[in-house]
Amino acid sequence: MESNSPGIGPGSGRRYLALHKPYGVLCQFRDEGGRPTLKSLVPIPDVYPVGRLDRDSEGLLLLTDDGPLAHRLTDPRYAHPRTYLAQVERIPDATALDRLRSGVVLSDGPTRPAEAELLDHEPELTDRVPPIRFRKAVPTAWLELVLREGRNRQVRRMTAAVGHPTLRLVRIAIGPVTLGSLEPGQWRWLEPDELAELSAIRDRPSRENRPGRPHS
Repeated sequence: MESNSPGIGPGSGRRYLALHKPYGVLCQFRDEGGRPTLKSLVPIPDVYPVGRLDRDSEGLLLLTDDGPLAHRLTDPRYAHPRTYLAQVERIPDATALDRLRSGVVLSDGPTRPAEAELLDHEPELTDRVPPIRFRKAVPTAWLELVLREGRNRQVRRMTAAVGHPTLRLVRIAIGPVTLGSLEPGQWRWLEPDELAELSAIRDRPSRENRPGRPHS
């Protein structure tokens, strides 16, 4: 493939793609237990996930063979945003939203402040297979959350901590890359504008080595 094709970094030959990971698929290419993995969805060799999505979560996953970019995007020091839609039990009130926005104390310490908005309508998403388990007496609501760190099962732990367990979780953006119209199981090469923004993130001087900043 030509180096100037979508999804190929200019002059580098590196590959970058976005996948809509379905529910129930492991965020890896092999599983000794025979469970569904990325191998059945992504035919491109030698690319690896940037970060992860849990088996019971859905949505945007970046895959690449660009190690420096993967490191930069997953290093919590750089606080790159990740945007999620979370369907939760019951309707969060202002107090619950404020707690999410100011940071929630979890078993491994307080989280960074998050952006949290209660949506006034259900987002347009493909139905999950299998569907979530509703309780007739318990209403649900959708939140849009933007996090700048990636702890294990962080969104689920945060919403549970404020009294609203997550029933369904879909990641819709990682930095400048969005899920868009990808259906579960579909993937696409990244577009040139997305590659340009990701290249700028990768090549930005690290905070420790920026001019004028003392070394610790």
